[in-house]
Amino acid sequence: MTSFHRSSEAPGRVCSRAGSRLPRALLPLFAGLLAVLLPLAGTAAARPAPGHRPSSDPKAPARFVALHDVDPTILQEIRYATPHNFTGRPVEGYRQPMCIVTRETARALHRAQQSFLRRGYTLKVYDCYRPQRAVDSFVAWAKNLDDQPMKGEFYPDVDKSALFDDGYIAAKSGHSRGSTVDLTLVRLPATPTRPYVPGEPLTSCHGPRAARFPDNSLDMGTGYDCFDTLAHTLDPRVRGKQLRNRLLLKEGLEKAGFENYPYEWWHYTFTPETYPDTYFDFPVSRRSLTPGRG
Repeated sequence: MTSFHRSSEAPGRVCSRAGSRLPRALLPLFAGLLAVLLPLAGTAAARPAPGHRPSSDPKAPARFVALHDVDPTILQEIRYATPHNFTGRPVEGYRQPMCIVTRETARALHRAQQSFLRRGYTLKVYDCYRPQRAVDSFVAWAKNLDDQPMKGEFYPDVDKSALFDDGYIAAKSGHSRGSTVDLTLVRLPATPTRPYVPGEPLTSCHGPRAARFPDNSLDMGTGYDCFDTLAHTLDPRVRGKQLRNRLLLKEGLEKAGFENYPYEWWHYTFTPETYPDTYFDFPVSRRSLTPGRG
């Protein structure tokens, strides 16, 4: 579109870019034309440059909240926002290390936490809502058999080619519906867990507690996200204190309305689910939530 400007030689006259003068009788016509064209020019200037795609991240529905806003006493160690997970790198979609769940799930966790606090324990969450893009990245990772930097810790005895058949990786996760959490118990007063250092020597997630990566949680018999049958909640090989700790977690959460996934001692879903058939893909970040929710 040709732009127009006022002439410095003849104030009050409208000129073309070349500067030729227009008859005074045509000035009202061009004034009206400018009133239409100038706003369009501003709109065109505000459009993204070719190849640029504005952020199209979806937002969370209003019934999603940050767990910290409902119960700040529950510890959070969001593993997928760090490289200390079975992929060895922060997972796509985890923009901040925070727990997001439905409001109903957060309130149920708060009820469970109040009971555990009275007994000298606190809950600690490892993962909460998980965007579908993160699940997709797990599927892509599982298909790349050469990408195995964390095998020595998380799946030392499992062939990566069997992760789909064995049920460790799937195209959909209940976490994406917002009512499922991965969590454990920590005795109070809680001592911090040291951070994982990328490249450090790995030890098996199902080895003796003293040999596993240090965690301030109770001894549950395996580490979190351990791809091994020993992680089954009621595996008969788990006995003594380790079994008592699993049952302590299980019974306390069941009283608050959660159901355990029997193949993972850390995996619980609040029922009835707020969104039983919907898998969301908004990023894990404060910006995904409407301010002031709790």
